[in-house]
Amino acid sequence: MKKLTTLQSQLRRAGFTLVEMLLVLVILAVLAAIVIPKFSGRTQQAKVTAAQSQISSIETALDAFEVDNGFYPTGSGGLAALVDQPANAPSWKGPYLKKGVPLDPWGNAYIYTCPGKNNPSSYDLMSMGPDGRAGGEDDITNWDARR
Repeated sequence: MKKLTTLQSQLRRAGFTLVEMLLVLVILAVLAAIVIPKFSGRTQQAKVTAAQSQISSIETALDAFEVDNGFYPTGSGGLAALVDQPANAPSWKGPYLKKGVPLDPWGNAYIYTCPGKNNPSSYDLMSMGPDGRAGGEDDITNWDARR
């Protein structure tokens, strides 16, 4: 009988009690509540940075197009002129974007207008940002929106 009591005592000490398990789960939940929001903010900032980088790359391609042809692409072709030669560009030396015109990090097309409303001597280029709607503080543009 004494051996059985010693064995039971050892088994109880080898496992976790329900209170200990709940305490561990609460600690993990608190840590997750602190860490997860910090990472989600970083994801959004990374997408904004990626959009700014893509706009810069598209601007470089548009400037190369303008150097070769003497004008920026206009009309319904817009940014497609960086990949496929338009009929009105005999000096075209593209494609100016090797992988095609990218979508912004949120899966929307970049908005290109030539001549631009904000840059009348050239073009406006923008991503609608995380909300997917033009206008607002989350838009990423090639002009200073604070003007």
